[in-house]
Amino acid sequence: MSLPECSASQLAQLIGPNATNAAAAANFICEQFAAVGNKFTDTAFAVDNTYLLFSAYLVFSMQLGFAMLCAGSVRAKNTMNIMLTNVLDAAAGGLFYYLFGFAFAFGAPSNGFIGKHFFGLKDVPTDSFDYSNFLYQWAFAIAAAGITSGSIAERTQFVAYLIYSSFLTGFVYPVVSHWFWSGDGWASAFNTGDLLFGTGVIDFAGSGVVHMVGGIAGLWGALIEGPRIGRFDHTGRAIALRGHSASLVVLGTFMLWFGWYGFNPGSFNKILNAYNSGNYYGQWSAVGRTAVTTTLAGCTAALTTLFGKRILSGHWNVTDVCNGLLGGFAAITAGCSVVEPWAAIVCGFVAAVVLIACNRLAEKVRFDDPLEAAQLHGGCGAWGVIFTALFAKEEYVNQVYPGKPVDLTGFHGWWREAVGGARDSGFGYYRLGQCHHGPLFYFLNKMNLLRISAEDELAGMDMTRHGGFAYAYEDESHKHGIQLRKIEPNASTPTTTDS
Repeated sequence: MSLPECSASQLAQLIGPNATNAAAAANFICEQFAAVGNKFTDTAFAVDNTYLLFSAYLVFSMQLGFAMLCAGSVRAKNTMNIMLTNVLDAAAGGLFYYLFGFAFAFGAPSNGFIGKHFFGLKDVPTDSFDYSNFLYQWAFAIAAAGITSGSIAERTQFVAYLIYSSFLTGFVYPVVSHWFWSGDGWASAFNTGDLLFGTGVIDFAGSGVVHMVGGIAGLWGALIEGPRIGRFDHTGRAIALRGHSASLVVLGTFMLWFGWYGFNPGSFNKILNAYNSGNYYGQWSAVGRTAVTTTLAGCTAALTTLFGKRILSGHWNVTDVCNGLLGGFAAITAGCSVVEPWAAIVCGFVAAVVLIACNRLAEKVRFDDPLEAAQLHGGCGAWGVIFTALFAKEEYVNQVYPGKPVDLTGFHGWWREAVGGARDSGFGYYRLGQCHHGPLFYFLNKMNLLRISAEDELAGMDMTRHGGFAYAYEDESHKHGIQLRKIEPNASTPTTTDS
């Protein structure tokens, strides 16, 4: 934000020759205008950085949501294990993203594949990046890693998860985010130069970059590990291994919902940007619209899943509704800033159908994902990228991506952007899974570092790997002679036992 340039020579002429010292007066006035202009510039930077920091805090709060969702979706005997993986996503991810990740993602100038500056945040801040950008992107990176923990839950060695999580946050996710979000990326809508296929991919907040990356990683991990013991019987029929706490699932879902208002609207990175100066409509309006489309997509997906699963299973299932809600959020994330609110309802409806279909297919092929993470984030994320190409509004695209004018008029313009975007993203994520996730999990499996033993899996990793269960079933007061009463499910009266 800057004021019109003040010219001392022109101002001196306006003051007139009768003034005692016209030149000095003009210089003084221009200096005051410059000082005021600098204050406005400082205020703009402060407002935008504060907005981005607050968004980063919201996205980071999603780690608590992931932790609660994961804990409630696994059996009680593996609660400590899944909670520890979520904590280490943030801790290990912070160091690796600081050392390598941010540089690989946004270290410009660079090539279309990988960044090569800002290692260890050297030379930060710049006119393009401040520390708030690092914090925000780190929160995204650990969110991608947290997605995969659900797919490989209850059967993965802790060391293997630590290796995978560090590799994803330090290399895989940063490289992908460079492809699609950096100004140098080969498929980035921010890239105003030559792109690999002549067009870029609009993935505003990460249906592909975050959700498909985490979902595809979980897909490869779960495929190579195989299903949990008891998930399918000898005939291939699916047996439900239900999580131990629907309450934690709901709590985690609401925490993720809350954090998504930093995930999607925060991806603008700044809010104080007027599209037309002196007008009520600016980037602050686009931020509000993005929050609205996010809300509508999630709500529609939740209701669609509720009634869809009621028809299929005959039950009103709260965990299914929570997953449907999150599937709608994952899908709208790509196009939340460039579509109309009504289109978000379409996005959420189809996302729920995609999730239900993916879950049915997973059971058919005996694919076991305790949190439906691959289906939810991978399948709904893929739909989100396609949806954006189909429903993006030209006016909004040109406002959000001003350096890349887009023409969506006529069938030819729409077809070029839609097919080009879907092709670019599909090519990128297919190569990602083939070259990164698959080989890593295959190597860990061959080295006997991936899956725990059958004995440990049956007993639960909390006891065999982490020194005890997450829940204390005995009251310490028994040491003082107080008896606890255990309620048996089929007993008519409580029975008293010594604890």
